[in-house]
Formats: sequence, C-alpha cells, structure tokens
Amino acid sequence: MTNQIVEIERLGQFGDGMVVGPNGPLAIPGALPGERVLVAVEESGPRLLEVVEPSPERIAPPCPHAADCGGCTMQHASRAVLDAWRTEQIRSALTHARIDADINPVVSVPAGRRRRVAFTATRTKKTLLLGFRRPRSHVITPVTGCLVALPEITVALPALQELALIATPRKREIKLHVLHSLEGLDVVVEGGKALDLQLRQAAAHWVEAADIARLNWVSEQGMEVVAARRPPYLAIGRCQVAPPPMGFVQATAEGEAALVEVARQGVAGAKRIADLFCGCGAFALPLSAQAEVLAVDSEASAIEALQRGWREAAGVTGLRRVAAVTRDLFRRPLNPAELKQIDAVVLDPPRAGAEAQIQELAGSRVARIVSVSCNPSSFARDARTLIDAGFQMGPITPVDQFTWSPHLELAAVFSR
Repeated sequence: MTNQIVEIERLGQFGDGMVVGPNGPLAIPGALPGERVLVAVEESGPRLLEVVEPSPERIAPPCPHAADCGGCTMQHASRAVLDAWRTEQIRSALTHARIDADINPVVSVPAGRRRRVAFTATRTKKTLLLGFRRPRSHVITPVTGCLVALPEITVALPALQELALIATPRKREIKLHVLHSLEGLDVVVEGGKALDLQLRQAAAHWVEAADIARLNWVSEQGMEVVAARRPPYLAIGRCQVAPPPMGFVQATAEGEAALVEVARQGVAGAKRIADLFCGCGAFALPLSAQAEVLAVDSEASAIEALQRGWREAAGVTGLRRVAAVTRDLFRRPLNPAELKQIDAVVLDPPRAGAEAQIQELAGSRVARIVSVSCNPSSFARDARTLIDAGFQMGPITPVDQFTWSPHLELAAVFSR
C-alpha cells in the first residue's frame, strides 16, 4: 500500500473522482473535480484519506448515514456538479456514437420522493440489521431513516424491522422491496424463510397491525400473495393500476410525469400509438386520452394490470381504446408490416436497450419515435441506428429521479 497526493480531473461514470494523468488511472470514491486529495492505493482500489484542497462545490452530506450507506454516493457534491456530471454522461455516450445533439437542463426530482425502495436485512448473534449495504461491501449499514424515500416509507421502518425479524432465516440475507401506493405499502419478501402455517399466521397478523396494503413472498415456487387488504393502486393518467409485485415502476411519480410529458408532446396529433416495453402502462394509459394505443410487453402480469386499469376507467373518462399484448420484443420485435397502421411509437426498454426493435422501426414507415432510456450508452447506440435511417433527433431531456446516485433517465423525440 502507498499513499500519494493527486489532483482530480473529472467525475467517472459512477461518480468517482478520476485521475488520468501520470498518477493514474485511478477512480477515487468521494473526490470531486479540481480537488487535491490524499489517497491510499490498495489492492482493492484507491481509498480517500484526506481532502487536501477541497472544491468550492463540496458540501456537507445531509444524511447521517452518508459515510456508510452505499445508496447515495454523491451527497458531497453540489447540485451544479450533479447536473453537469449527468449531462456529461449523456454527452460522452453521444460522442462515442458520433452524435451531436442538444441536451436540455436536467429535470431534478427533490429528495424524499422515492416511492420504491429495497432494504436488506440479516441476522447477527444478538440482533437484526435492516438497511443498505456499504459502498463496495457486503456489510449492511442499519438506517433509522432515508432522505430519498417518501416519508410514508421511512415512518414504516420500525414495522419493516418487525417483518424482517419474522422473515429472516439465520445465516442468510433477505430483501424487503417496498412500494408506496395510494392504498399504503406493497411489500415483497425475497429470500425469506419457507412459508409454513405458523409463518403465514404471523405474517398476516403483521399486515393487519402495520396496516399494509399487500404482502408478497418470493419462494422457490415463485411469487405468492400472503395477504392483501387493499389493492396497491398507483395513479397512472386517468386510471388506477395495481402493479404486480416487483413489477417495474418508475422510481418517483414526478420523474414519471416529466418523461410522460416528453412523450405526450412527441406524439401529439398521432391517431394510433404503439407503447413498446410498456410495463403497467406508464405511457400507454396517459396517452390513451389522445389516441388509440397498442401496448406491448413481455410480462403477462404487467399487461393484465394495465388492461384492468384501463377497463375500469375507460367507461367514465372517455379514454381511447388500448389493446394490450404480451410479447417478447427482444425475440419477436414488431416488424414493419405490423407497424404499418402506427403513427408514432414510444419505447422504454431495459438497460440493454432495444436493438432488435430499433432495427425494425428504422425499416418501417413510422414517422415519430419517443425513446426513453435509463442507459445513455444503449440509448446512443439505438439513436445512431435511427439517425442513419433518416430520423432527426430532438433535444434530450435528462431526468434525475435517483438523487445522489449515478442513475438517470432520459428521453428524446425522433422524427422524419
């Protein structure tokens, strides 16, 4: 191990301070551009020992768990640094794909708005730990609160601790996936004890005592609803949808609204829209207020939830028809013939992007595409394909709904 003083040149993909010159390459967690820092260079990687000359953009982390919690790695950076870093992440991916595009100011969702959180729990000899893993570690930091989560989730931490005591086996971790809905919390236990009669009774009693909307259990047999007092509805457009347990939901309602607004403007005037990788209908249902929608996703449970939400609302809200289809778009993307009657497409694929579907769209007659992504690299790759097919890309809108973390969402409109 050696110690050295280095100057930070920029932020890396994960928010580490990067040293690329004669002393590099080094990626130093907790360091900011322009700072001179003392680091210990160890086999496991460099470790920040002291900030010798701090950046004027360094701030005091607002969370008492910041030093030990791996969830929010950028609490030491000002908002200006965070926004510039996110913009540079996108710019770098575009440059790699030989794309020059305008990037709008970052839409930043305030802290305290996360509606879904995953906690980790494990037993020790004397107690139980419930919280988040430390950075680059399997050690769990117990938390008494969380600045990024909705207050309705943090206030439930004592009750979640009680559930973890019931569910956690010895010598094994569990995950508690928590989603805040209009009707209360929807909780999924992953990795818990095998359900027997005694455990089912204890879990059902916990649901009543904690006033939980729904409790679900993941076992070797799959997902099981242990107790459901109320459907965990989310407001999506004019509909209310109860997503399947652990179904994909945008992290914040505000972030979802910002992305939907980009889509709404991008498909304005279209009579028939396809929402691909639609999930529970985050785009399909709001857009059905202005056009007919074909919604496609590989998850049958998500499609079922979307259909139910639309059926229950369509008769009283004047929504247009939504045809929801279960289909694996990675293996069977919609082809140009199937897209012939579609005026505009919205797609929000997983991190890997939608390479096969983008190829089909490039060869189709679809004139407008709204691409939503959580990965600048796969977004840029797919954008290059569309541009080569004659599309023009509008400005990119970055959405920061993962406060103080490396994750971001972005959306852009393509037209020809």
